[in-house]
Amino acid sequence: MPTESGSCSTARQAKQKRKSHSLSIRRTNSSEQERTGLPREMLEGQDSKLPSSVRTTLLELFGQIEREFENLYIENLELRREIDTLNERLAAEGQAIDGAELSKGQLKTKASHSTSQLSQKLKTTYKASTSKIVSSFKTTTSRAVCQLVKEYIGHRDGIWDVSVARTQPVVLGTASADHTALLWSIETGKCLVKYTGHVGSVNSIKFHPSEQLALTASGDQTAHIWRYVVQLPTPQPVADTSNRSFMRARTLSVLFIPTVLPPRMNIVLHQISGEDEIECSDKDEPDIDGDVSSDCPTIRVPLTSLKSHQGVVIAADWLVGGKQAVTASWDRTANLYDVETSELVHSLTGHDQELTHCCTHPTQRLVVTSSRDTTFRLWDFRDPSIHSVNVFQGHTDTVTSAVFTVGDNVVSGSDDRTVKVWDLKNMRSPIATIRTDSAINRINVCVGQKIIALPHDNRQVRLFDMSGVRLARLPRSSRQGHRRMVCCSAWSEDHPICNLFTCGFDRQAIGWNINIPALLQEK
Repeated sequence: MPTESGSCSTARQAKQKRKSHSLSIRRTNSSEQERTGLPREMLEGQDSKLPSSVRTTLLELFGQIEREFENLYIENLELRREIDTLNERLAAEGQAIDGAELSKGQLKTKASHSTSQLSQKLKTTYKASTSKIVSSFKTTTSRAVCQLVKEYIGHRDGIWDVSVARTQPVVLGTASADHTALLWSIETGKCLVKYTGHVGSVNSIKFHPSEQLALTASGDQTAHIWRYVVQLPTPQPVADTSNRSFMRARTLSVLFIPTVLPPRMNIVLHQISGEDEIECSDKDEPDIDGDVSSDCPTIRVPLTSLKSHQGVVIAADWLVGGKQAVTASWDRTANLYDVETSELVHSLTGHDQELTHCCTHPTQRLVVTSSRDTTFRLWDFRDPSIHSVNVFQGHTDTVTSAVFTVGDNVVSGSDDRTVKVWDLKNMRSPIATIRTDSAINRINVCVGQKIIALPHDNRQVRLFDMSGVRLARLPRSSRQGHRRMVCCSAWSEDHPICNLFTCGFDRQAIGWNINIPALLQEK
């Protein structure tokens, strides 16, 4: 069969050509150097303000691009030759069967077989390009559903916590390692109130359920309750944040406390993983033109100071009703206080290592505390005579936060890169587990829609539902989004402009508009 042997030799030659061209970009031939030498000499003779090293690099890059296009062109020609060869084979075989013509069914079968082989080859060749196109469509859809609305810039150090007021007027609160807490106008991004009563890093902020009171926890081993009065400014049109300039900023201070950390506390920033591995530099910090908070009212003295801890107070929250408050500390205890008298009501002991977070139930006298001992504990104060405690074990690293949702569920996040959803009636195993590629910080749940916002060490923020299905990832690029570790998230479901807020190590808080109906429809 001369036709078959000819086609085999053609195929072998084509394979050898493809192999040689695929390796050409990895090596430097003397012929290629000679070929690119003439343009380089011509360019060197021309006037240019570019340094010679930059011009040489550009020439090498353009040479590689040219060779890549040449390889694609040759591959295209080879594919065309293979198509012609297959057509010739098909025609020759059609004439060789007993000297008779093939029936239409036989021709259709052979043509279909050849076409399927060619189709598979084309699919393999262009699979990578198609995947990139599909990914770009997904990114566009995600950005349409999740949009950055406002940036709140004014802190001089990392922001560890963000919270939204539950009473009118609705304001945004941020707690920072620069020893201050700031209140912001959500609509305009203007700083309304500055609290400077702490002498250490402010690690958390929570608003009273019915009064204009704020509760802040600090590295100075205290928690403060202070009253604020704000007047919201007139909203201005949303500015374009894409043209924001950046400047060199100082390095952030040590996490959570202004003095020397305890020897046992080894605070490590987790390695950035996968596609998000981008080196951060000081120029990535947001621009701060002077002290943004210098012209706003300043509160320097608290109404009440809660003092009983022997270590950093890492978090604090109001119990339902607002008459009591709970604090969590690095001294391995959580304390329950009477707000009016500032007296210690209960000291909650049992954790083996430092506490990382505390949270209260919105309608019941329940408290959940998280710890570096890989557990979180549920404290029940509904019966004044009995204070029961339940221990939840399931994580393999520090539990960074645990929060209540509607019903009898608790959601916990951990440095082991997982989020677990638990039923309070069944402590043995979680009802859902979300596995991610980065450590998770202070999570928050949209109670009405049951959507979990996950802030990550790798600067990403992802949204999941309670069953563990991923809904979206908030847009992030060199022009928008967080540029350092994202520390906390907070939902504000009823706000018409921003219904999700995040804050991070880059000293800024961000307000997002999440189109929840469209998000759930995409699922």
